[in-house]
Amino acid sequence: MRLILVRHGETVWNSERKVQGGARDIELSENGRNQIGLLANVLRNESVDLIVASPLKRAVETAEAIAGFHGLPVHTDPGLKEVDVGELDGMSTIGMPQTFTQLLLEWWRGETDRLPGGESFKELQERCWAVVKPYVETPTCEDVLVVSHYFVTLSIIFKALDWPLNTLVKFRMDPACINVLEFGEFGPRLARFNDTSYLAV
Repeated sequence: MRLILVRHGETVWNSERKVQGGARDIELSENGRNQIGLLANVLRNESVDLIVASPLKRAVETAEAIAGFHGLPVHTDPGLKEVDVGELDGMSTIGMPQTFTQLLLEWWRGETDRLPGGESFKELQERCWAVVKPYVETPTCEDVLVVSHYFVTLSIIFKALDWPLNTLVKFRMDPACINVLEFGEFGPRLARFNDTSYLAV
């Protein structure tokens, strides 16, 4: 079976370079809406049996754009919400005080367990893997499309491939990107990662 993992389109906060977690429901930007139109079109011929999304508007809107070509409903699951970044939510990364910048880097590298008032990567990974685990371990669908967020998507990939979470900092994932995990006789394989090539067309 395949997990097609999609990150939502660009949001207003993405464009303003603000820290964005799962606590607030931030809208897609105009550019983000253009991105998901192109994304939906490039995925229109993909085999998709089921669409599951984070309940946050940016993910639902992205999923609905894709679902329009497949005649499928969008199922939402709160386990796919973005990581809770606590006190950093909404803070600009441009003018962020050095202390917070250092804290963010330490959290990103796995040197500190959680951000103040927020969630740890381990907690995030446990809750989002609980959503996809049934599709992977007892599949009833061949192709499941999951629309979520930056850290959720990376956490699922890392869990499937048994990669350590403290190496997250070495990976980049852009808005509206496509990722594919295949589960077969060779075990889980990453067949596509951070693909936004369609946006350059």
